[in-house]
Amino acid sequence: MAQAKRGDKALVTGASAGIGVAYAEALAARGLNLVLVARREDRLRDLATRLHKEFGIDALALPADLADPTDLARVEDSLRSGGVDLLINNAGFGAYMPFVDLPPDRAEDLIRVKVIAPTRLARAALPWMLTRGSGAVINVASQVAFSGALQMPYLPLRATYAGTNAYLVTFSQLLHTEVGGRGVRVQVLCPGLVRTDFHRIQNRDISVLPNVMEAKDIVAASLAALELDEVICSPSVGDPSFVSAWESAGSRLFESNEGVVADRYLTKRA
Repeated sequence: MAQAKRGDKALVTGASAGIGVAYAEALAARGLNLVLVARREDRLRDLATRLHKEFGIDALALPADLADPTDLARVEDSLRSGGVDLLINNAGFGAYMPFVDLPPDRAEDLIRVKVIAPTRLARAALPWMLTRGSGAVINVASQVAFSGALQMPYLPLRATYAGTNAYLVTFSQLLHTEVGGRGVRVQVLCPGLVRTDFHRIQNRDISVLPNVMEAKDIVAASLAALELDEVICSPSVGDPSFVSAWESAGSRLFESNEGVVADRYLTKRA
């Protein structure tokens, strides 16, 4: 995707707060028309009206709960009709708690919003982008996607949430290998702590934690990374070799298959 230009159209999910609002503002400032998706219709309409007045762009509020299959289908239909040059899958919530305390329906909603919705929306948007040979998909994940082995006191209990974000990382990497050579870029954005309502809703006070970033800076980094063709964008990681090292470690683990059961798993006989 060439640099986004005035008149292009972006669809942003989770657009009523936090990173979603920051994406909408940044893209409107560049002259992109917007389709804004979230559950809170009043916030969406206020944002659409404000951005239209400030930047003269077209902004459509499309209220939808992406955990609801009927609502998700309506957003898919809007993408299948074509015309969206940039899809930003940003919707999500935390559900931080011990897994055995997480209500099953809440866990399923999280998977629907963070796994099923991004997958279906990308599938709906890509045919038109590929036909044009231009476009981009940004999937907003989190640095906790890489935290499976970490036990740190400030990290929340996050088995399902981290798992869904890890899916977005792998999905984005492999999707990029399929469409990156055909003019369509794919990025997975993996921010650390961001000052948004996301944490307040989880009853987490992040003001006492270090290295908290602002949503507008996260979005600026994401859009810059898109032009650099970075598939994994972790805005606060200064050395890109860390990302390369993580990818290389995964490749070595996958490629280490020797075709036989490792000695440590063999039954020891006297």
